[in-house]
Amino acid sequence: MDLFHQLSESPRNLLHKDGIVKYYGVVFPKAEADNYYEELLSNIEWRHDESHMFGKRIITKRKVAWYGDEKFPYTYSNHTKFALPWTPALVELKSKIEIISGEKYNSCLLNLYHNGSEGMAWHSDGEKDLKKRGAIASVSLGAVRKFAFKHKESKERIDLNLEHGSLLVMAGACQENWLHRLPPTKKFHKERVNLTFRTIENGEK
Repeated sequence: MDLFHQLSESPRNLLHKDGIVKYYGVVFPKAEADNYYEELLSNIEWRHDESHMFGKRIITKRKVAWYGDEKFPYTYSNHTKFALPWTPALVELKSKIEIISGEKYNSCLLNLYHNGSEGMAWHSDGEKDLKKRGAIASVSLGAVRKFAFKHKESKERIDLNLEHGSLLVMAGACQENWLHRLPPTKKFHKERVNLTFRTIENGEK
């Protein structure tokens, strides 16, 4: 199912069953999106991501950063991060996304993809620290990249392009029933910054 360019001002649920995904399209004008893009590239504490699998420590090419209201621990791929204090730009972005999406968030995981060769494999965001069926708001800045969903049982696929300055929100039972990924591509050589605003429930101060 190809959803390229199928956008509306009042986004509908792109999933016909077992979850909610709403793509708002571009929510930040280009000049504003450009400013946030440059600010985040320069002033976020980016670090190479790492995971521990089968007794091995794996370092990724892409970089990540984890921010929040408190020093929330966040564990995935057998590795734990502790949230850094919000930057002014992240506070601004969080406030604007909360207004648009009608949801509240207390943390943000950022990913920096240096070019199209870097992506993410099929996965769902079901870590125990996250609010059960809580909304996850994904903001894209920089290179336009394809994003894909796949139903865990039926294997149905839904693909769309995430544009510079755009917003996508996943909610409801989406993480329980659907996988998502950012496939690598040879088409783009520009950096992409992705922010996923989340709600942590099990974090400790």
